[in-house]
Amino acid sequence: MPLKTPFKTALRQVRTAEDLIIQVIGDDGSVGYGNAPATVVITGDSHTSAAAAIRQYLAPAVIGRDIDDREDILQAVQQAMVHNTSAKAAVDMAVHDLFGQKYGLPLYRFFGGARNEVVSDLTISVNDPAVMADDARKAVSEGYRQLKLKVGVGADIDFQRVSAVRQAVGPDMGIRLDANQGWTAKEAIRLIRRMEDAGLDIELVEQPVPAWDIEGLKQVTDHVDVDIMADEAVFSPHDVFRLLSMRACDLINIKLMKAGGLAPAAQMAAVAASAGVGCMMGCMLESKVGITAAASLSAGMRCIQKNDLDAADLMAADPVAGGLQYQNGRLVLTDAPGLGITEIKGWQELSF
Repeated sequence: MPLKTPFKTALRQVRTAEDLIIQVIGDDGSVGYGNAPATVVITGDSHTSAAAAIRQYLAPAVIGRDIDDREDILQAVQQAMVHNTSAKAAVDMAVHDLFGQKYGLPLYRFFGGARNEVVSDLTISVNDPAVMADDARKAVSEGYRQLKLKVGVGADIDFQRVSAVRQAVGPDMGIRLDANQGWTAKEAIRLIRRMEDAGLDIELVEQPVPAWDIEGLKQVTDHVDVDIMADEAVFSPHDVFRLLSMRACDLINIKLMKAGGLAPAAQMAAVAASAGVGCMMGCMLESKVGITAAASLSAGMRCIQKNDLDAADLMAADPVAGGLQYQNGRLVLTDAPGLGITEIKGWQELSF
């Protein structure tokens, strides 16, 4: 799926999104869809490894089971192997899709039905300050009221990037930053304080330090006023518990591809909610299949209040029929059962 513009972060640059799509087919002919993008710099999963994991370990854990045994099926998927979270997420969401179809239940209602739409930010890729300012103006013209700026590539120029965007969009636009592990703790503290002193009004800063540097993450959280969000540092409910026990962050970013699917992602949200900590529903560069699944969980659970689910809106073309619809920064969910996906055009059967 070609992107409208290149997607650039502190970790990678891509011009085309590729998604591994799976089908879980019921004996009545119904089809549940799942997806797994390759994000090797974050999850370690490639399309080759995800396909192999599904074929050799996850599919045997699912095939022949009764869809009514959803809890046991999902547990079998998680226990079939360690890691391989993107592959597990693909199977997990397909199982949920099939379950929702059987009982005529849209997944946002299955997960609580708090609302049938969510509001997302739009990601502005890291670039020269003038380019990011232009991209931000375009996002505003498309109806988005929250922007997530990719930074983390040079602390000094990062300040210029954020300043240029704030000047371009005015004081009322929400601005979030995602450093993608690009700063040290001391760099992050100096830079965030500088932005605070300059009145740039940053809502939150996502993963300012390397994922392994939990002490550094806590140091940043303790020494700035802006909320600090953990992303690459948190993959599981256990990670959420550990980080919040240490008070190492203010917010948690949940992504299906990190969590291993909807079931563990819902557990992560519940752990955070029990500690009174807010969550964002995030995504990788995935198709509307995964975005619909993530938005369904976010819409269903009231404790997930922030969303970064713009990936499918970054695509130049949409091969997925059905599912959610983008409307001026709002993601509106269908009342069709399951994910509501009816067809995926142009996919190819791949051999690995």
